[in-house]
Amino acid sequence: MAEKDRRLDELRTRIVEIEPRDAYALQAGGAFVIDVREADEIAQGSPPGALRLGRGFLELRIEDAVPDKNATLLVTCAGGVRALFAAESLQQLGYIDVRSVKGGFNKWKNQGLPIELPRTLDAKQRERYARHLLMPEVGEKGQLALLSAKVLLVGAGGLGSPVALYLAAAGVGTIGLIDFDVVDRSNLQRQIVHTDDRVGTPKVESARKTLLALNPEVNVIGHETRLDSTNVEAIFDGYDIVVDGSDNFATRYLVNDACVKLRIPNVHGSIFRFEGQVSVFHPTYAKRRGPCYRCVYPEPPPADLAPSCAEAGVLGVLPGVVGLMEAVETVKLILGIGDPLVGRLIHYDALPARFTELTLDPDPDCKYCAEGAVFPGFVDYEVFCSAPKV
Repeated sequence: MAEKDRRLDELRTRIVEIEPRDAYALQAGGAFVIDVREADEIAQGSPPGALRLGRGFLELRIEDAVPDKNATLLVTCAGGVRALFAAESLQQLGYIDVRSVKGGFNKWKNQGLPIELPRTLDAKQRERYARHLLMPEVGEKGQLALLSAKVLLVGAGGLGSPVALYLAAAGVGTIGLIDFDVVDRSNLQRQIVHTDDRVGTPKVESARKTLLALNPEVNVIGHETRLDSTNVEAIFDGYDIVVDGSDNFATRYLVNDACVKLRIPNVHGSIFRFEGQVSVFHPTYAKRRGPCYRCVYPEPPPADLAPSCAEAGVLGVLPGVVGLMEAVETVKLILGIGDPLVGRLIHYDALPARFTELTLDPDPDCKYCAEGAVFPGFVDYEVFCSAPKV
């Protein structure tokens, strides 16, 4: 008898093998089917709802996918051999109830059990997102989530530029851009998504060209209009996350109110000269209830206390720092990883190079987001900062 055969016989004495029909019944009762085949095999079909972890990364990914060591794991491959070795590794990691599906996926199909054709990355995408695929926190599942995500950027200026570039590079599948302005030469000191030869071009059009040059697979949807109470719901509808890179209070309150009403996470950023701040206002975050923008700033300041962007100025590289933090928070929300800035605000002062974290509590009497509050309607405030977007 060959050494491999002896090894398989020895594994079968320690690992329970079950028929695919039995595995399917156990899955319906809460067991986890673990498909350890390679991506090209899985692309041809897989048991519905299976955790497609791959043999090469199984030990790195399984504890995130199934943290309960008492859970029932049903391991399958193509014909049943790799599943035995994978099941042994799972037992060594401390999983108590690990079983191998006899005959693997081939027998699963032959018994007429349901299969699905999962969405997978093609070869070009695997090359582009290779560094994401190496990370257990992202992997193929996370990259597919990024490719399926729809994110709206309010403003294609200083903050919107780094957010748009990095979300496109990360593979966020649909990026909406709303901006009514055109590129001005004074923008180019900080709005890195635009170029000198596009001065006078609508910012939405300019940004689209840059993003598609970086990642041709991204779907860029342009909204070349001014955001107001008559169009905000229609524009926001269908997006998973809104990233606020606006430069005026009127738009910030409108974005907040629409996100509260539509139950959409609002990744907020703002800048002023050498300072910036980032937070996440999330109306449906399960782990804790955070505030909305109005909980922190109930009403906009008087116009004479809100200097225009042209009057105040801004350090050209500052939007890069704040915008990148907004992009990071957006990716975390899409992937469902880490601790987003819900109920927290990061303030950055570039001159002393200091980050300060503030805790933000929801206002129990907020007219917009308090429990039981009836939405009072949109308010079109005066646009305090009417200079080109920062």
